Amino acid sequence: MTQRVTTEPVARVEGAAKTYARSSSAVAALRGVDLVIQRGEMVALLGPSGCGKSTLLNLLSGVDRPDDGRVVVVGVDLAAASERDLVQLRRASIGIVFQAFHLVPNLSVEENVALPLALAGKPDATRVRALLERVGLLARREHFPAQLSGGEQQRTAVARALVHRPQLVLADEPTGNLDSAAGDTVLALLDEMRREEGTALLLATHDERVAARADRRVRMRDGRIVASDGEAGAA
Repeated sequence: MTQRVTTEPVARVEGAAKTYARSSSAVAALRGVDLVIQRGEMVALLGPSGCGKSTLLNLLSGVDRPDDGRVVVVGVDLAAASERDLVQLRRASIGIVFQAFHLVPNLSVEENVALPLALAGKPDATRVRALLERVGLLARREHFPAQLSGGEQQRTAVARALVHRPQLVLADEPTGNLDSAAGDTVLALLDEMRREEGTALLLATHDERVAARADRRVRMRDGRIVASDGEAGAA
């Protein structure tokens, strides 16, 4: 498939701030974050636990909204979008790899991977089987999540995030439950997909080895971006 050609970034974060109430206090999770993600670009988001990485992913997925600033994904201002619009955007344009997997327990591996296509009314059994083969789970396609190892659940979640050919994939520690060989397989698949289809990848990770594969490394601390290295749009 030919990579999409456009100068418009797939995502823009402008002055995003987010504060959460914690008992009698307030915690500033993000403090005026600016970030641009180009199509086909792989960006690694680095920083200690509690620095704001997961909050930034939540804002970019539309799961949460900023208290201040703007978050724009494929031309949609997420702060101004309706809940229905956000659901449609996720179904069409965003793939999410959650740290806790969030697989549907009563669906098989194959059914979990096919779920985004089913919800969009665009079933594609060939696409599902091809992705299952690429993540090494074709033989496990009829198993349920409880019958899988943590690594197999993670690979299922990655295949599900990619199946509908999203323009932006957000991944929270995508190799955190994988051994080195399985982790390399998943990273290679993510890299192939973004090169083949122009998918942009934002990976939150603690693993410097994973981050080294990205075009850019963006480092966060205390709710702010404190450093960025690499070349934007290097794909």
